[in-house]
Amino acid sequence: MRDSFHSRIGFILAAAGSAVGLGNIWGFPTQVANHGGGAFLLVYLCVIFILAIPALYSELLIGHSAQANPVKSLTQLSGGKARHIGKLMGYLNVLGSCLMLSFYHVVAGWMVVHALGFLAKGVGLTSVSEFLLNSSMPRDLVFTGLFLTATALVVFQGVEKGIERWSKRLMPTLVILLVGLIIYMLTLPGASVGLERYLVPDFTQITNTSILVAAMGQAFFSLSIGLGGMMIYGSYLKPGAKLGRLSLSVAALDTFIAFLAGLLIIPALYAGIHLGVSVGEGTELVGEGQLIFAVLPELFNSMGVAGPFVAFAFFSLLSIAALTSTIAQAEVPVSYCIEERKLTRPVATAASLVLIGVFSLLLILFFEPLFGWVVTAVTQFQLPLSGLFYLLVVGWLWRRSNHLKAIAAGSFGLTLLRWHIRYLCPVLMSIVFYHVALS
Repeated sequence: MRDSFHSRIGFILAAAGSAVGLGNIWGFPTQVANHGGGAFLLVYLCVIFILAIPALYSELLIGHSAQANPVKSLTQLSGGKARHIGKLMGYLNVLGSCLMLSFYHVVAGWMVVHALGFLAKGVGLTSVSEFLLNSSMPRDLVFTGLFLTATALVVFQGVEKGIERWSKRLMPTLVILLVGLIIYMLTLPGASVGLERYLVPDFTQITNTSILVAAMGQAFFSLSIGLGGMMIYGSYLKPGAKLGRLSLSVAALDTFIAFLAGLLIIPALYAGIHLGVSVGEGTELVGEGQLIFAVLPELFNSMGVAGPFVAFAFFSLLSIAALTSTIAQAEVPVSYCIEERKLTRPVATAASLVLIGVFSLLLILFFEPLFGWVVTAVTQFQLPLSGLFYLLVVGWLWRRSNHLKAIAAGSFGLTLLRWHIRYLCPVLMSIVFYHVALS
């Protein structure tokens, strides 16, 4: 009997956990601040409804209808001559998941290292703190391995007893940490200026096409669409699940947490400005890796006695966000090994994580030539390409027993959704792919 989610809330927390990753916390806030504040938020919310939720619904629908891993699902539902393309895209999802997890575990290891390093600093363990906070290959190897082990231990326990149970624990913890850090940051001098930049719309930028492109890219990546994680989660839903409502719930929770992340990060950056920390490049605030590993640690170091403990809470938050993503994405190769290679879950989990570990080892050993290339290949090429293919499968290639087509026959709203997925969404996804991967 195939494993499945036990409850609706368990699925929502697990799927939102898959979507809530490092990109939400280090990418979304600075996108908002650098693109008109509240104006970007309004455009982003529109894009979530117009593009991201239909794409998420399509990925869930493929998995739920086929009740299988991405290779079998995309092969089965890509009718006629397109079956070979579907099979190829399925394998690309499995490979892409492994590649994504290889660099994600390295970065997640850095999060744990910084959490423990600042905690050691706060309690006076100076030599331990220096080892942890100074980059070295032995350090990276150890903590990448530890995070791989944590992912494996959760996935090993299965969907209900592992992924669902731990998502119910990790996601509330993440929200509590996030809210607590927001409350603290908003008390710091200068934070109110950041809050204003984050929330107050600059409508002079609303007609800037770069805002629309940035919002489409961020909305799509924010919901973790394109690597088969949501597809495999959809396949673990019980028959009759209301995918539309579930898609809305997952998108709402993911967007809410991204919004909360902005309430933390942007006021923190402006509190840093007040303390003399350099937080920008020209007129724009820094984002991504430089924000997390350079700017914010400098801010924490300038906070005095409280700084190391605030930093510990912050990097613990990022570690949890990373783990909720890795356990979701690891299920893609694991489910493939179970269903296509007929391995038991323990063997499939070990085989998948060992392969991912080998990829991670290569990235650590050959960091300069490989790391950036792998990140670019997965995030800028595979994600939008796979997302576009999911829309084409649901809208065009899936001809026999197409559930969306069948239920749309008696509903104006679902008929409109079907036409929306067939025509508008592929055009919008093509624009995202062009600007992210080819421009």
